[in-house]
Amino acid sequence: QVRLVESGGGSVQAGGSLRLSCAASGEFSRRRYMAWFRQVPGKEREGVAAIDIGTRKTVYDDSLKGRATISRDNAGNTVYLQMNSLEPEDTAMYYCAATSWPSQALGVAEYTYWGQGTQVTVSS
Repeated sequence: QVRLVESGGGSVQAGGSLRLSCAASGEFSRRRYMAWFRQVPGKEREGVAAIDIGTRKTVYDDSLKGRATISRDNAGNTVYLQMNSLEPEDTAMYYCAATSWPSQALGVAEYTYWGQGTQVTVSS
């Protein structure tokens, strides 16, 4: 079993920055690939960024490309999402997710384990 716990969300003004954290535990092979998703009420959950824990290779969605950086700590147990130049359109619940190996790095259906989410609110 894999457990994911997000933190770091909050309220920020447009142009500000936030760093989200996702603490992961459980069998490493089940969480080798981790990602951040976000969801606004009434809309589908969408992938933001993903990282291969082993190689540190990353994938980004165009919505935050250039404004976000996904990374992990040396132990591979915590994944971060640094977001800069935040816009009101970035307001959403942000979820951390993990899987052993996705065929699509930002595909919602590819991920087996999910955290409870952390709210990000960006005001204009």
